[in-house]
Amino acid sequence: MEETLPAPLSGIRVLDFTHVLAGPFCTRLLADLGADVVRVESSKHPDHPWPSAFKRSDGRPASYLNTSRSKRSIAINLKNENGQKIATRLAAVADIVTENFSAGVMARLKLDYETLRPLNPRLIYASMSGYGHNGPHSDWMSMNMNLQGYGGLMMVTGAEGDPPTAISNSWNDYIGGLHACFAILHVLAERVVSGVGQKLDLSQFEGSVAMIAPLVLSSAVNKTSPRRLGNRSPSVAPQGVYRCAGSDEWCAISVQNDGQWQAMVAAMGNPAWGTDPRFTTILGRLRHHDEIDGYIEAWTKQLPNTEVERRLKAVGVPAERMRRIQDLIDAHDGTEVFKKMEEPEVGSMLTTWLPFTLSLSQFSPPRPAPSLGGNTREVLESWLDLSEGEIDELKTQGVLV
Repeated sequence: MEETLPAPLSGIRVLDFTHVLAGPFCTRLLADLGADVVRVESSKHPDHPWPSAFKRSDGRPASYLNTSRSKRSIAINLKNENGQKIATRLAAVADIVTENFSAGVMARLKLDYETLRPLNPRLIYASMSGYGHNGPHSDWMSMNMNLQGYGGLMMVTGAEGDPPTAISNSWNDYIGGLHACFAILHVLAERVVSGVGQKLDLSQFEGSVAMIAPLVLSSAVNKTSPRRLGNRSPSVAPQGVYRCAGSDEWCAISVQNDGQWQAMVAAMGNPAWGTDPRFTTILGRLRHHDEIDGYIEAWTKQLPNTEVERRLKAVGVPAERMRRIQDLIDAHDGTEVFKKMEEPEVGSMLTTWLPFTLSLSQFSPPRPAPSLGGNTREVLESWLDLSEGEIDELKTQGVLV
């Protein structure tokens, strides 16, 4: 029998002060990888402000159930001096502290890196914010759409002639969370060699700009900014999303070269326009994209998108039918991207999972998101070795809320 290994971050302790999305997504990834992630919360400022089609009886929405799965929660009054002391003691035995407050908040709570480092030289301290804590815009409030706009992404997203368009689903927050997780894993690996931790300062703005590096390079060389192209490409044609038979049914087609062009024309029954000399090269097809789109859609509108996809894939042309979220859930596609999680109030829930597998390491199934302060006692017992009497006294003092 092949040897198995525990999850990669088993035994790693994360004290998580993050809220909303970017930070909680980062620490959810760490929890998925096996870390013991403890959320520090307060009943006066719970982290579930967003509207949702589903909410648990404790007010936790679907977004929270996703980003806080497999974590534990401890409720501490950080405005109480003794509450700050408990948080400091937890940080002193943690491997990682994460926070995404505005600049200065953690310092006022005496939980900043400069305060904690002498107590725990191995501590990895991750600060996440919209524009970083050291740049000229460190005091700017950041929201997903604003970051996309200021970072140049919206000016190249959307159809030509339409207003700049934001990518939906909090793109910047997820990118920021991914970059933060990557940086933390890097410092964890480096700590094995050096024996000491570091502070990392993540800017979601800079992470967003990094994701459009080819456009930045092109603009720097050509001294012009890319224009909005919708679903088209500046280098291959035809490319687009084409209407198919049925209500709101579509298929994405991307012809990469002349061979694929000829194959697509053949799959469409070799119409007369397919041999038009204006369309024989990519440059020609780019110049006459509108006309070609009309020919393609006249064909796709007669067929279900599944049939368009089948015919084009059969001849090597990249084509994928557009699927709704419910289609993804119903299909599963034989992938591991979905996992079932037992949520006490609703039973079995489907949640997304890590998009990779490891040949030896075993991951634990996702656990439901905690209730606010639902793990306070067990965390204080396991991390700080406090007795029941000591914990009860902290509750009496208003430290645990």
